[in-house]
Amino acid sequence: MTTTFQLPAPAGELEVMAEMPDAVNTEITMVICHPHPLFGGTMHNKVVTTLAKVANELAIPSVRFNFRGVGKSTGQYDDGVGEIDDLQTIIEWVNKTRPHTRLWLAGFSFGSYIAAEVATTGIAERLISIAPPATRWHFQEITKMPCPWLVVQGDADEVVEPAAVFDWFATKHPQVDMIRMENASHFFHGRLIELREILINKLQPFCSPPPRSGGGVGGAGAVRNSEK
Repeated sequence: MTTTFQLPAPAGELEVMAEMPDAVNTEITMVICHPHPLFGGTMHNKVVTTLAKVANELAIPSVRFNFRGVGKSTGQYDDGVGEIDDLQTIIEWVNKTRPHTRLWLAGFSFGSYIAAEVATTGIAERLISIAPPATRWHFQEITKMPCPWLVVQGDADEVVEPAAVFDWFATKHPQVDMIRMENASHFFHGRLIELREILINKLQPFCSPPPRSGGGVGGAGAVRNSEK
């Protein structure tokens, strides 16, 4: 079940898409952040959609959204500052809708920076970064990450400098699970199925059964799901 709705936010409203798998077998919720708003990034980006498909195959409810100024989300680009507020607004909604959820944060490119900044607060159980722009914004100021961190980076990335990404993580965050995809571009052209399979194989071991009953993810009425 997929529900799209407008959520009140600091800059007005955020356009949100929540997806509930047909059979939910985990208490995890994955929140996904899209790439740069000023360069065509939206929640419908193919890598973002791939992350949502991964969540669905793992029977994990997912939530993706448009940052302020994108699609039907009001406001305007705020150089990462307001976008962090946008993500926090989404997380607050998720926690109200599924109060006992285990939060996974995921992001692609610019979205991976926003997700990482919020994950430093300790709010997430797991962080997933696809093509993280380690040399941009304040990414290099992230010195500690309190949760397990999975990173996927193509070594033929034409937007993010691959060598700088590999070097920074090896030096500052050697504990990350770094997946290097040979000959993969920034947008993983022709490699999205492979990316999906890698993520499923990596994340499957960390999915667990749900409690006897739990909240779903949905729109204004909040879809509820009970396991029998």
